[in-house]
Amino acid sequence: MPSLDLNPEYTALISIDLQTSNLARQLAPHCAADVLGKTVQLANALRAKGGTIVWVRVDVTALLSLPADAPLTRPPGSPPPPANASELSRDLGVQSGDVVVTKRQWGAFYGTDLEQQLRRKGIRTIVMSGIATNFGVESTARAAFDRGYELVFAEDAMTSLTADAHTFVTREIFTRMGRVRSTDEVVKGLQQG
Repeated sequence: MPSLDLNPEYTALISIDLQTSNLARQLAPHCAADVLGKTVQLANALRAKGGTIVWVRVDVTALLSLPADAPLTRPPGSPPPPANASELSRDLGVQSGDVVVTKRQWGAFYGTDLEQQLRRKGIRTIVMSGIATNFGVESTARAAFDRGYELVFAEDAMTSLTADAHTFVTREIFTRMGRVRSTDEVVKGLQQG
């Protein structure tokens, strides 16, 4: 697998939904703490080189909910989500120069100013991380791919509700849209850029 050579000036990390509601879930194949730690490692490395950090969170109280055979919504009659359910983890170390995007569906482009933020900064390459691989990460990646961004997927900085779902997307979908690498490989690519 060829090594990465990323130009940090034109690279953004887009981290999907590392917030209270998702970090409390049972996840696989990587646990929430590992995904959080790997994402912080990516953010720190890219930020140190002058790159752009984008934290995406979903407003769980306004999340789009349509009829589906297996919806991800709360069952009828269940209590509302806690007040902090949509808050990004404090462990991310969000800084004043970082971009924070609030979405109301799986993907981070639709109905937000994400594309405008990226275009203003001249971003050409996006590094993806977050929860869940086959929902928010995949939906955002597909929209980024359609818009012509080069994609890098930090496989160990994302996870899903099941290991099978994560593995299918990272092996069968993401490899056709971009480059799938470990966090260490991405950090090394940033240092070479």
